Formats: sequence, structure tokens, C-alpha cells
Amino acid sequence: MQAPTESRLDELEAKLSLAEDLIDELNHTVFRQQERLDRMQQQILLLHQQIQSLQPNEERDLRDELPPHY
Repeated sequence: MQAPTESRLDELEAKLSLAEDLIDELNHTVFRQQERLDRMQQQILLLHQQIQSLQPNEERDLRDELPPHY
């Protein structure tokens, strides 16, 4: 039979191991999310540049943009 101290140490080691695994998993998740955010920011920047190149900065009359049913 294990001494109470030894049993507590075993339990703490098991909890520490689980906590380390969870931290590693969270780190991987945060890393993947940051990669996705970086890609999305690049895509938004590219889309913005494309829109700017297609539509020169000129005054527009909003009445010209009304759908035909108005």
C-alpha cells in the first residue's frame, strides 16, 4: 500500500501531465487561429486593393445606384 504522501504525489503528477497536454493543445489551437487570421487579413487587403483599382475615387450620384423598381 502506498503512503498518503506518495499517493498525493502520483495524483499531482497525473494532473500536471494532463494540464501540460491541455496547454499544448491550446497553444496549437491559438497558433492555427492566428494563421487563419493572418490569411484573412491578407485576403481583405487584396480585396480592398482590387476594389480600389476597379472604382476610381469619383463623386457618385446615389440615384444612379437605385434598383430599377424604385
